[in-house]
Amino acid sequence: MQFFPSMTPARRRLPYLVMATVLTATTVSAVAAPELLPKASASTYALQGWATQGGGTSGGGSASAVTVTTASALISNMQASGARVIRVSGTIALSGMNKVAANKTIIGVGSGAAITGGGLNVASVSNVIIRNINFHDWSDDAINVQYSTRVWIDHNSFNHGYDGAVDIKRASDYVTVSWNKFSNHDKVGLIGHSDDNGAEDRGKLRVTYYANWFDGTTQRHPRVRFANPVHVFNNYYRGNSGYGVASTCNAGVYVERNYFDGVANTVVAQTGDSPEGNVKLLNNYLVNSGTPVSRNAASVAAIPYSYVVDAAENVKSMVTGGAGTGKI
Repeated sequence: MQFFPSMTPARRRLPYLVMATVLTATTVSAVAAPELLPKASASTYALQGWATQGGGTSGGGSASAVTVTTASALISNMQASGARVIRVSGTIALSGMNKVAANKTIIGVGSGAAITGGGLNVASVSNVIIRNINFHDWSDDAINVQYSTRVWIDHNSFNHGYDGAVDIKRASDYVTVSWNKFSNHDKVGLIGHSDDNGAEDRGKLRVTYYANWFDGTTQRHPRVRFANPVHVFNNYYRGNSGYGVASTCNAGVYVERNYFDGVANTVVAQTGDSPEGNVKLLNNYLVNSGTPVSRNAASVAAIPYSYVVDAAENVKSMVTGGAGTGKI
């Protein structure tokens, strides 16, 4: 394992940078961390993972921000052409799924910004950032990503909706889901919507899940079809009654240094009627939890990007202190 000094400014000092391509899967350990792990202070709020690839994700970039307080203002701005930074203030009630155009940053003001009732549809676009918003009581999905690339979903809170909290499907690619809190909900996150969609999805659906808090939710954290590799690292799983991570349809999922707390089915390689997927494991931390499943680890593709990572035993305190709204 090699470490390199970080050159990225972030909320916390980043003393180490891990080059994923040199990591080697090892047997999962419930108590012991491997040698040379980075320190707890390695965690970062900077963008990491697949959304850094394919040209990177900047959303509205340096465009002048506009603050919206009504549904009509939010919809008109997020569907306008060109780069926009849209600041959501207060609670906005939406109906159904609402299209988000390319080159948009949608970011909540403070800890109380909320979207309720409806959801955001990131469809057939690229370069979108959604941060610091409380989503609750959505009638379909809270965030749906399809036929889209370079998307960052960060520091949001999701609570009690109808279908998926964050669904990523239909050949979408280069997506990072980071520092979100999911609670009081069943179906958290699909990667790939159907066993019959392999022709579109193979070679795509590359997603990173980093530093998310799955707080008593049931399943799909995430549930993966076809994608290889999906990178799931430094997340905190607490009391998930269905399962933590599921790899199906010959997907390749790298499950690295997560903290599982009271989760009977931590990582599975089959669920529902889907055929099995593949899983590579590295030093996940287990507290009153079942043993993760490893399957065909060598078939899980290498991670191409560099990233900072924490020791698994530090993830609970790191994530509960940093995930969700009001932290950026």
